Amino acid sequence: MMDMRTARVSRATKETNITIEVGLDGTGTVDAQTGIGFFDHMLDAFGRHSLLDLQVDAKGDLQVDGHHTVEDTGIVLGQALASALGDKRGISRFGQCVLPMDEALVMAALDISGRGALYWDVQLPFGMVGDFDAQLAREFFIALAANAGITLHVRQLAGDNAHHVIEATFKAVARALRQAVEPDPRAAGALPSTKGAL
Repeated sequence: MMDMRTARVSRATKETNITIEVGLDGTGTVDAQTGIGFFDHMLDAFGRHSLLDLQVDAKGDLQVDGHHTVEDTGIVLGQALASALGDKRGISRFGQCVLPMDEALVMAALDISGRGALYWDVQLPFGMVGDFDAQLAREFFIALAANAGITLHVRQLAGDNAHHVIEATFKAVARALRQAVEPDPRAAGALPSTKGAL
């Protein structure tokens, strides 16, 4: 059995002040306070479907807009995931999910590769979903993938309701991440790479 894999990361700039605590071996307990209601809802779904324990305290320049808060939350969450993963020994490494959300259908596949990049094929309209700019979903996942060292593919297969499509992306990535961080009982603590490093 792996030791509890947890991390706490803080980041302060002139635009945001964010602290995130994450536990990879949790039960999906989430407390997200970003000042953006729809984003809190998405982070709650992300934690519950990945079974991460997640605490997010984000204060940003919302008088400007939500961009800095959402992007910087992705940065800090990515850094926290990388820290909690440690040397990555014994993890399953890969994860995938095709997730339906009413008429929306989204595929997410990821590799905890150490080479962070997002490959995004999701068509979202310009406009707001509640108090959340729909275009910021992509910015969040760019920051998350880059800072966690995750190769992340997200593809929309169906859907025209922006709320459903965005929620499906968060849930699909969460389910894929849950698979990838899980200990592989047959790996006996080995690093899942022929290179000897991730």
